[in-house]
Amino acid sequence: MKRRTFLASAALALGIAGAGAALAEEKMKAGFVYVGPVGDFGWTYQHDQGRQAVKAEYGDKVETTFVENVPEGADAERVMTQMALGGADIIFATSFGYMDAVQKVAKKFPNVKFEHATGYKRADNVATYSARFYEGRAVIGTIAGRMTKTNKIGYIASFPIPEVIRGINAAYIHAKKVNPDVEFKIVWVYTWFDPAKEADAATALIEQGVDIIMQHTDSPAAMTIAEEKGIMAFGQASDMSQFGPNAQLTAIIDNWAPYYVERVGAVMDGSWKSQDTWHGFKEGMVQLAPYSSKVPSEVQAEADAMKQAIIEGSYHPFTGPLNKQDGTPWLKEGEVADDGTLAGMNFYVEGIEGEIPQ
Repeated sequence: MKRRTFLASAALALGIAGAGAALAEEKMKAGFVYVGPVGDFGWTYQHDQGRQAVKAEYGDKVETTFVENVPEGADAERVMTQMALGGADIIFATSFGYMDAVQKVAKKFPNVKFEHATGYKRADNVATYSARFYEGRAVIGTIAGRMTKTNKIGYIASFPIPEVIRGINAAYIHAKKVNPDVEFKIVWVYTWFDPAKEADAATALIEQGVDIIMQHTDSPAAMTIAEEKGIMAFGQASDMSQFGPNAQLTAIIDNWAPYYVERVGAVMDGSWKSQDTWHGFKEGMVQLAPYSSKVPSEVQAEADAMKQAIIEGSYHPFTGPLNKQDGTPWLKEGEVADDGTLAGMNFYVEGIEGEIPQ
């Protein structure tokens, strides 16, 4: 009897120890949902660089997973549901069109934390985050206005949402400030990532006489066309100079890594809360790639001065006087646009030709 009692006690002790070891080995899980491939060398590539930064920071304490090429809609809801069922503690949904899917899945899994990039719908377990890309657009608009020879600048736009409209306006305002003769030619492609459509759009813009191309799409296809045709361009979301060593003037870089490291850490230490984050140059979420040697030193200095003024808060890219496209007043002399207006921007500023698609 004593022996059996001893064996039972030993077994119980081993069981407890084994359970403790299992708990000690249990990792926090972070899932990432991508609208494009990790090899797009643009938007999704930068988000995955952020995921890799999480792995580098926390090592074996965190397990990260990702699913790429997830369409916006029902597929996104299915992928996030599977991640939640698989034990994810936090899920990063990295495209605007995932917004409703995030809300639906978050309601079903109240103990899972969700982070939605570029969206505006929050919940107790849903936070939103974005970058002030328009700050970068203001700088590249200035560079483009100074460097265009034809006075025609092309813009490849994805979807007519506030983020994209805001970027077009910021770039145009600042190109026009330094070059009153500037015209913007805008092509809407209704996709985030489609290299063929992006290449066709770039070709169409060049046929209209543009000598500089900007884009709010995710692949380096336009940069490749610019390189082939001998014109200039700006990289989007990532440094795309490898695809246009002679074409790229600089690139707006989305640096998500510090944010992802911080938010995963907040889940780990229990300090995570639902919030809205909108960072820019000052916080390092928006960065610029090195300038091409083609950018004159005085233009580089002008661009750097604007960037520094934005960081210091002495300049805001949307400062009046500014009118809406139809000529109605928007901002008075010295008046600065508030974040609410910028977040919901659905109009062009005065001087831009064409209509925003509905």
